[in-house]
Amino acid sequence: MRMRTLGQTGIKVSPYCLGAMMFGAWGEPDHEESQRVIHAALDGGINFIDTADVYSQGESEEIVGKALKGRRDQVVLATKFHGPMGEDPNSRGGSRRWIFQEVEHSLRRLQTDWIDLYQVHRPDPATEVDETLGALSDLIHQGKVRAIGSSTFPAEAIVEAQWVAERRGRERFVCEQPPYSIFARGIERAVLPTCERYGMGVIPWSPLGGGWLTGKYRKGQEIDLSSGRAGRMPQRFDPALPGNAKKLDLVEDLVEVAEGAGTSLTHLAMAFVVSHPAVTAAIIGPRTMDQLTDILAGAELVLDDATLDRIDEIVPPGTNVHVDDAGWQPPALAQAWRRRRPPETRGA
Repeated sequence: MRMRTLGQTGIKVSPYCLGAMMFGAWGEPDHEESQRVIHAALDGGINFIDTADVYSQGESEEIVGKALKGRRDQVVLATKFHGPMGEDPNSRGGSRRWIFQEVEHSLRRLQTDWIDLYQVHRPDPATEVDETLGALSDLIHQGKVRAIGSSTFPAEAIVEAQWVAERRGRERFVCEQPPYSIFARGIERAVLPTCERYGMGVIPWSPLGGGWLTGKYRKGQEIDLSSGRAGRMPQRFDPALPGNAKKLDLVEDLVEVAEGAGTSLTHLAMAFVVSHPAVTAAIIGPRTMDQLTDILAGAELVLDDATLDRIDEIVPPGTNVHVDDAGWQPPALAQAWRRRRPPETRGA
């Protein structure tokens, strides 16, 4: 694979990043089989791995740590923090208190002395961004972290973090990890242009739309809502829901586009994501060796303008097919009380 530079860090990474969410209880529980997939990815040219503390409650990081024994120096290793790691209300979020605790836990699980890219998994409205950046800056100065980034931040939060870093003398986010696929193009409106403006790397998650863009789910075929990802998030796959029914129609159109381009839907979807000039690397999340082999087989595919134009006709630029494809909803949209004055103060 031809390497790309992660933002302006000078770090060279493969255009596909191996996502480790499916290694552990959430996907493949066999540690040895998961390690075998990781080794195959590295042998196939991938030098970039992304995980998170919350994936199977630390189990994913443990598997990655085992797999990288003897190969750590050749891998750009990324992980994330923010999600709840226990019942303690302080075992989550973006506070200095939690960051300093959890980085030590991640380093232990990953069996490493440093993390190449340490990312805030989601925005934390309860914590001032300067608090988070200050803690992460100290980790960089201590040598425990090489670079820092955000994940699923809206454009305004990305800008705020850049301004705070400049004005307060903090290390800045050099990378954003947003959802991006043919079905989730909302970030094309503001997030991707903002990242380009600030010279940030972009490593999108779910380029295959949670499996929708592999051809696994087709019209006229029954969707099993009792197991796998569909079992965990049935609202994202139930064909009776309008958003999912629309995806089934769109998949049929995209299969025709893929056939016209002489490729598979999976390869079309991956090539679409890495064709955007703002994108550094797309995060793939195979659970099995067969899934990894299939994805890597299309790594050299380049889409022509006619094919990209046809995709634009099917799913217009800057749009999300399903509202949940955005990956994160601001609290003002998710919580009604934030949009309403107390009844006694609503009068003129």
